[in-house]
Amino acid sequence: MTCAACAQRVEKKLNKLDGVTANVNYATEKAWVSAENFDDRQQLVNQLITTVQKTGYTAEVPPEPDDEESTSVGARDLRILRTRLIVSGILTIPVVVWAMVPATQFDYWTWISLVLSLPVVLWAGWPFHRAAVLNARYGTATMDTLISVGTLAALGWSLYALSFGHAGDPSMRHSFSLFDEPYWMSGHSMGSANVYFEVATAVTTFLLLGRYFEKRSKASAGEALRSLVNLGAKDVAVLRNDREVRIPVKELTVGDEFVIRPGEKIATDAVVISGASAVDMSMLTGESVPVEVAEGDSVVGATINASGRLVVRATRIGADTQLAQMAKLVEEAQSGKAEVQRLADKISGVFVPIVLVITLITLGAWLFFGAPAEAAFTAAVAVLIIACPCALGLATPTALLVGTGRGAQQGILIKGPEVLEASTGIDAVVLDKTGTVTTGAMQLTSLLSARQWGGEYEDTELLRLAGSLESASEHPVAHAITNAARESLGSRSGSLPQPENFRNYAGTGVSGEVSGHRVLIGKRRLMGTAGVELPSEVQNLVTEAESRGSTAVLVAIDGVFAGVITVSDTVKETSAEAIEQLVRLGMEPLLLTGDNAGAAHRVADEVGITSVVAEALPEDKVATIRALQSEGKTVAMIGDGVNDAAALAQAELGIAMGTGTDVAIAAADITIIRGDLRSAADAVRLSRRTLRTIRENLFWAFLYNTAAIPLAAAGLLNPMLAGAAMVLSSLSVVGNSLRLRRFR
Repeated sequence: MTCAACAQRVEKKLNKLDGVTANVNYATEKAWVSAENFDDRQQLVNQLITTVQKTGYTAEVPPEPDDEESTSVGARDLRILRTRLIVSGILTIPVVVWAMVPATQFDYWTWISLVLSLPVVLWAGWPFHRAAVLNARYGTATMDTLISVGTLAALGWSLYALSFGHAGDPSMRHSFSLFDEPYWMSGHSMGSANVYFEVATAVTTFLLLGRYFEKRSKASAGEALRSLVNLGAKDVAVLRNDREVRIPVKELTVGDEFVIRPGEKIATDAVVISGASAVDMSMLTGESVPVEVAEGDSVVGATINASGRLVVRATRIGADTQLAQMAKLVEEAQSGKAEVQRLADKISGVFVPIVLVITLITLGAWLFFGAPAEAAFTAAVAVLIIACPCALGLATPTALLVGTGRGAQQGILIKGPEVLEASTGIDAVVLDKTGTVTTGAMQLTSLLSARQWGGEYEDTELLRLAGSLESASEHPVAHAITNAARESLGSRSGSLPQPENFRNYAGTGVSGEVSGHRVLIGKRRLMGTAGVELPSEVQNLVTEAESRGSTAVLVAIDGVFAGVITVSDTVKETSAEAIEQLVRLGMEPLLLTGDNAGAAHRVADEVGITSVVAEALPEDKVATIRALQSEGKTVAMIGDGVNDAAALAQAELGIAMGTGTDVAIAAADITIIRGDLRSAADAVRLSRRTLRTIRENLFWAFLYNTAAIPLAAAGLLNPMLAGAAMVLSSLSVVGNSLRLRRFR
């Protein structure tokens, strides 16, 4: 594809297939297709490729981003284009100088200009002519049609003037002035005595220069995705029969155990089975402080083992790893379209035929009003060249490529262009507490068994049973209880019996069987539902703990109240600063948590939030967001847990902490790989800046085309200068987009 009109044509043809929805992106040169009623994937692929070929283009299933063949093909295309540009530039310079500087003209200079111009227009400009012919075969016209017709018309007129006019006379001389009447047109007096080799060659060279920089810029803009994919390790030391065998990462399978020495990259997502170390996550998250890991902890592929020797077991490989999922999210985002770009695509699709009509009208009007054929021809060619809608086609894709790529480098994954548009109107932000505003790493602060009220369990046994049951839960409160139980038994990883018949009650607690006992852990509401009678003093204990900002859970064993366990969370060091940044972005914060009111208000006061909704079940979180939306607010939700997934989906903008659950990440529009809440503010800033860049690009592109065509039709633009202006408009769009690479 060579312009936005090409992409529009291919997309339209693909979408005509039954059950197919296609999105064709000019910048990435890819079509993302979803299809219904196709059981055979290969059959679908073949049909899609055939449809593209019938439209006049070629297509293939794209290689992986890190595929060497993909890189070499792109480099080869760029090399061929560079060769055409260099040859064209060398031959064009003397032609332009002779035409524009009368003092350099000599006998037969017009014939030598012809010899130099033919390879420029016909060979260097062949990609334009080939595309124009293909388009004509299928009854359509694109930007290449404008370029081909314009340059061939200039060449054809010049051949006519040489063969049948006075331009071929040995002593023929041209005058040239940018300021002759009409303004910005060469001041040739007689059409049959004038040649336009400088127009044909200079326009071809300018356009090749634009294509070259455009292609190189697109490659540069997509570099973030390739560098992201290439972060991974290339080989790995696998344990086979207690011996280390080094194999390529592609041969690794789930369940393989491998060794990671200090300084080595972790080959894939895995769980530590022995050893302890600090892992540098900065390559994925931007977080500079290494994360401590030990037996039982998960590690992520492409991160670096900073200190001790680790033996890990692979849990996810290939396309399932976090790195691969990040790359997939980035690529999907780069291939999407914002609503503003869809409008630009529709305009580009009808723009070329309109320009051809305007060209004919321009030619006819000049001749009708008695202008010389030379003047009419020059104005018509200028219209053809100035109108190429390159800038329109590049406005959104280049900004998306750079913006989402830069976000990935900073640990911010934006799912698509519609997310950018959602970010602009956000005026309320709802934040989950645990794991989002706080560390989520709760610690047990007190344990009080019911022995003093006649219960039969001592503190140690109560903690053992509670810790065993909670070991099956992923909740931070459960982790605190389980870790405390393991520490009390002198072992972090074992000595706790496995629970049976485990059941989770969303937002209220858990139940199950441990060592033959029925254990129930949770809030007063759950105890009441289960018919567990509570001593009157328990209410005061729970209230007192909650007033301190701690979380108190009740334990019942075999249907009898057994004790109170209190845990507390700590606020992340950067949360207060993050809230301040979100407020500066025009968002009113609200803390929304399933935790008790005391804990919620303590955290809210610490970080500067005045609105709090506590003890909220998952459905309550959704209801709270709907209530804000009913008030006319546009809501962003930031969370990390399974119970936040529905709320993340309900909000106009869902932001998931990458340290949270896969369900939350899947439901969100933006994923923050690191656990720093400040990255949420960064994500909104990046989204808004990217969208602003897109709008700036489209504004200048529309302004350029609408303003320049009347100037060219009025004869105020020399065709050669029109070609240069068209190239500069495209380069300005690309250059404006590349400024996003400096985002911090």
